[in-house]
Amino acid sequence: MKKILLALFSGLLLALSWPTYGFAGFIFFAFVPLFLVEYFSKLEINKRRGIKVFGLAYLSFFLWNLITTHWLYYSDAFGMAFAVLVNSLLMAFVFWVYHQISKRVQFTASASFFVAIWLAFEELHLHWDFSWPWLNLGNVFANHTSWIQWYEYTGTFGGSLWVLLVNLMLFKGIILYLQHKDKSILARTGVRFIVLVGLPILLSIFIQNRLGEASGEIEILAVQPNIDPYSEKYHTNDAQIAEIINTLIEDELTSSTEVLLLPETVFANGTRLEQYNISHAHQFSNQLLAQFPKLSILGGISAYDLVNDEAKIHSQTNLHPNGFWYNDYNASFFEKLGSEPAFYLKSKLVVGVENFPFKSVLEPILGNVMLDLGGTVAMKTTQEERSVFTTQSDVKLAPIICYESVYGEFVTGYVKNGASILSIMTNDAWWDETQGHQQHWAYAKLRAIETRRAVARSANTGISGFIDQDGRVISKTNYDEPASIQAVVPIYNQTTFYVTHGDYIPRITKFLLIFIFLFAVIKHKREGIKR
Repeated sequence: MKKILLALFSGLLLALSWPTYGFAGFIFFAFVPLFLVEYFSKLEINKRRGIKVFGLAYLSFFLWNLITTHWLYYSDAFGMAFAVLVNSLLMAFVFWVYHQISKRVQFTASASFFVAIWLAFEELHLHWDFSWPWLNLGNVFANHTSWIQWYEYTGTFGGSLWVLLVNLMLFKGIILYLQHKDKSILARTGVRFIVLVGLPILLSIFIQNRLGEASGEIEILAVQPNIDPYSEKYHTNDAQIAEIINTLIEDELTSSTEVLLLPETVFANGTRLEQYNISHAHQFSNQLLAQFPKLSILGGISAYDLVNDEAKIHSQTNLHPNGFWYNDYNASFFEKLGSEPAFYLKSKLVVGVENFPFKSVLEPILGNVMLDLGGTVAMKTTQEERSVFTTQSDVKLAPIICYESVYGEFVTGYVKNGASILSIMTNDAWWDETQGHQQHWAYAKLRAIETRRAVARSANTGISGFIDQDGRVISKTNYDEPASIQAVVPIYNQTTFYVTHGDYIPRITKFLLIFIFLFAVIKHKREGIKR
């Protein structure tokens, strides 16, 4: 019973650390009860102790996943169940592997192994088909940006490393106290805790007070149409959407406005890209550009292309029930006077909604089990490069679409291509008024710090607004209200260490992971031979 309570306590602490309802400070000791479960299990003479450790770890991680991401239920019950159950399973497996290694090596090696394998797990979640980095530990500080200004050097993996090191230090101190019953051990552990937590925060404050100045500014108007995606969005045609937007901006759009930012798939009827010039999105843009020649328009559009050449069919191409092939896009469009329309295709896709993970393997077994969130149920086609769009005043915008904003290294690709403003287009109404849209907004602050770029964000429903380079909110809207919001956004052009080097921390620790794993295996075999 003691170990069950410890496992539950760990899961609860992890959940209560999370933005935007929790306090991030809990994360610094949230793993300790679970580490104690593993430690007490090793003391038992029981061949099934590994299974028990796995089960208790699963209990802990299930509670964490359920509390922090249960809001997925509002978009799809199966999707929520899959995300919670499978992600908890993967986390428990990582902890079980750590348990197996910790039985064979000393504390320093086993602790290093846990850090390395957890960071490798988080990196996996950034790249594989079941990508779900929402609970990567570095995200926990999204509402405590004054603590993590050094993310411009490390990205969120620096935060993950910080969390794990502090937890392991506390765990070691508690174990030493249990072994020696010396209260001075607890005192020294407390001092180390203050230093390990306090120094990075002091460094962060130092960095924040010495940030570079803006090289200029640009006036941006972001629109929040507040179209209900379940009852209105796909039953409101593009002409009606254009009217709604015009109503929202008529008193806000001026001759000094340089960018009109619209949300993800705001024009959702499905536009054939080859015929974009006769679309409502193009007509809407032309009318505004005729009145405001200084303006640039960036927004989302649902689009497609027919594929008539079999040689151009690829893994992301869809076969329509009527027998023809097509590519489906969640795209952004960019228009300014004197230039041809430009497009960017969303490239980090929502699992099960916009992409079919391991399609070649799973589709023959399961059939087409893509989740229907009210629009076209189809595999989206992506692009390799991160596009940037240039305004009339020569300011480069990153057209970041929704889920892409959760990926730190991915977003640096826009900055490497010249972007000086991170423009996020999203639709967060799928999850109702829950933590989902608030967490998504908070994660945008992390991207601002990592890249030292201001963020402009337009949400169909959710939170629209503007964030400065240090994660400070300039202004924002409320959930579930039609609005337009304007700000004079600072322009920054410096390149951070993180933009240049990306997620180098997990790449380095993978070597440590392999080395300790091989050492543990060889040591175990040698001990087996001696016996």
